[in-house]
Amino acid sequence: MRIPRPNLPVVPSQRAAWLIAALAPVALVIAAALPQFWFAAPAFAVLVIVLVVLDGLIAGPCEEWDIDAPVDTEVGAKTAIGVHARFAHRAIGTPEAAMACDPRLAEGGTVRLRLEREPDTRAHGGFAHAVPVRRGTAKITRAWLRWSGPLGLGMRQQARDFDKEVRIWPNLAPVRSPALQTFLRDAQIGLIARRVRGEGTQFEALSEYEAGMDRRRIDWKASARHNHLYARENESERNNQIVFAFDCGSAMCEPVDGMSRLDRAITAALTCSYVALKGSDRVALFGFAQRPQVFTPFAAETRAFPQLQAAAASLDYAAAEPNFTLALATLTTRLHRRSLIVLFSDFTDSTAAELMIESIGRLVERHLVIFVTISDSELEDFAARPPDDLAALARSVTADTLLAQRNLVLQRLRGLGVDVIEAPHEAIGYELIDRYLAIRSREAIG
Repeated sequence: MRIPRPNLPVVPSQRAAWLIAALAPVALVIAAALPQFWFAAPAFAVLVIVLVVLDGLIAGPCEEWDIDAPVDTEVGAKTAIGVHARFAHRAIGTPEAAMACDPRLAEGGTVRLRLEREPDTRAHGGFAHAVPVRRGTAKITRAWLRWSGPLGLGMRQQARDFDKEVRIWPNLAPVRSPALQTFLRDAQIGLIARRVRGEGTQFEALSEYEAGMDRRRIDWKASARHNHLYARENESERNNQIVFAFDCGSAMCEPVDGMSRLDRAITAALTCSYVALKGSDRVALFGFAQRPQVFTPFAAETRAFPQLQAAAASLDYAAAEPNFTLALATLTTRLHRRSLIVLFSDFTDSTAAELMIESIGRLVERHLVIFVTISDSELEDFAARPPDDLAALARSVTADTLLAQRNLVLQRLRGLGVDVIEAPHEAIGYELIDRYLAIRSREAIG
């Protein structure tokens, strides 16, 4: 995009400022030791000003420049944002650029980069890698470009307004991982449209027992009637309803290793939902804070996975305590058959978790529930750290007390019949997949 060439003023660079600062003591020494040469100091100043102006004029104007930013990216993924510029003259220093953007795209809402010369041209280009920290639509609103002459003393600068949008989606790196794709390719769930015998517990047919079969599959009653050994062939359970429910309240908005707990939970849920869709199960997403936010229709095919991703991207962050009573009661009224409900949540103390425990207890009466929470590594570090002073001792005691309360809440959930997963953020996705496959294999959902 070509822009007009305004007569930009030339300003001193940082190098010019340091040069003037270095010459100031020299001028004072000359003025004190050789008063007759007092004119040397003004002469030096004029010389530096002339060099600054000449250097800026040699740099010349910028003919055109623009920002190169992706339309879509994922939270927590390195995102390349570039600037390309073409200058009137080749004899310039290293150009620099800065951009003002939404803080969810880059820390502090600022991206800075240097531009390198492209071979045999007057064009320069450069990229910086920003790491989005939250989902949503981030805008790049303004950018600055500055460059100097060959001496690096005179600077020129241009500023432009932009309206570039970058949509930040949930992170699907685990779904694309070679390990998961290999597992799904080799797994015998949902790959072809036929009944898979030998798995699950739902009876399908009887077959003659052969050497090498599991002896636990022998149907002794049928074998006694036919005076020959027969084995049961079972059918894999399919078409289960799985709901991934997200607490979008304040506790889930706290960051863990650079990303919020909510975004970590969404990544784990989408990874498991992809596996579930491959296994011919039906998946829905449910999000809530003080009131329900999102409840998607059940998706039954892998081609509906982008719709789940878009729904997960719409889950908003809420700086308030969640209303578990309203949310889980709403969820219960919308489910007309027994389902597997995977609830992602967190809590700060046992008192705040009382309503959550009570609501989950009512949910367990009709459905199978998995409660997923990210382990608090910060509290564990405080509790394990040697108490070198009184402040460290106080932190250690407080952290140990909070961990004890946390374990008490998780034990109460287990006592209600809830399957609890507590793991580091990098492991919850795989832990959840293992737990889902184990539940599915024993026909515990339908």
